[in-house]
Amino acid sequence: MIKKLFYISIFLCLASLTVGAQTKKTDVLVVGNSNAAVAAAIQSAISGVKTTLLLQAKGFDFVEITTKINSGLTETFLQKYHKAAQTPDSLKLAKFDKQLANVVLTKWTDSVKNLTVIKDDVWMEADAHTNSWSIKLSNGETIKAKILINTNDEKLNARLKITAKTVTPIAIDYSNTIYRTSVAGGMDLNGTSANIFSLYDLLLPNTENLVWISDPKSMLIGQAAGATAAYAAFFDTKVSLSNLKKIQGELINYKLNLMPFSDIKTTDTNWKAIQFVGLTGVIKSDIKATGAFFNPEQPVTTEEIKQPFKDHFYKAQIWFDDYKMEQITIGSAINLICYVGNKDETATKKQLTKNWKTSYQFKTDLDFNRQITRRELAVILQDYAPPFNVFIDKTGKIVR
Repeated sequence: MIKKLFYISIFLCLASLTVGAQTKKTDVLVVGNSNAAVAAAIQSAISGVKTTLLLQAKGFDFVEITTKINSGLTETFLQKYHKAAQTPDSLKLAKFDKQLANVVLTKWTDSVKNLTVIKDDVWMEADAHTNSWSIKLSNGETIKAKILINTNDEKLNARLKITAKTVTPIAIDYSNTIYRTSVAGGMDLNGTSANIFSLYDLLLPNTENLVWISDPKSMLIGQAAGATAAYAAFFDTKVSLSNLKKIQGELINYKLNLMPFSDIKTTDTNWKAIQFVGLTGVIKSDIKATGAFFNPEQPVTTEEIKQPFKDHFYKAQIWFDDYKMEQITIGSAINLICYVGNKDETATKKQLTKNWKTSYQFKTDLDFNRQITRRELAVILQDYAPPFNVFIDKTGKIVR
């Protein structure tokens, strides 16, 4: 009897050790407790993949958000934070309370489907495999992930032999087409918010299944990293094969500014269309010392859109050869868009008449002889001949 009990106790001990040393699988693993880490984890999870956030601490090491333009998850956090702080203006920065931020983030992450947060545990071993990563924790468990998001953890870099690179946001410069590859906009740099962050700055050369965040303090960049990792995990593909357009579309759907227009809020009815069209450069912003301005109510001239239209649409060359007016009226804009987009002009005008003050919520009257505004042109263009669908390469140049 004693011998039997001895073997039972040994079996239970071994079983206990086996449970403690189990391997847990996840699609995306985020290591870090910074602003970028939590945004990456939340976006990855809401993009539909199983995500694990390893904090390696008891709470979040969250720093105050000081950017002038906030969108996406950053804007959502500020709304939640100031609601908890009971400040009257949910988007106006008040005195930052790190403890309150932790309470808000804990409640938020606990409510996100597909997201598991591991607190107060650290990784002991980390290894790269052909199509996955494995991280062994101090409690004996191992986490195996398809995609790893590294928020510039020096110790992890050394263990995985990752050559870290420091990248910063890029100022919008229309002579450099890289702005079309933006996956986040509005980061402050050199006194201006007219900056973007390219998808390809999230990827490291010769390193697959890894999304790299150089600045752990940026929720904006973190959100972009989360969508990028989720895409690779969801479609079971390499991060080097990331589909830029699909990732950009996903981020815009979650209200992240890819083009940081200071005068177009995310609550604007036409924000989405302006983001898509603005990203192509068909309608360019006015870059000033402090930021980029879309000037939505400014009338459109022929000169400002002629070349961008020709760049994006073959047939635009013929149309502009025949069009001699200096201004673009609503009627001529519809004619142009229907011509390059192969749409029936009569049916388009009928639909626009119906949508003008309903779904578009334009405050202006529909007058086909009036000069069209930048807002109106962006919305109509996005609906009937979206230039966003034109293929570009990794430098943002249009590929025919």
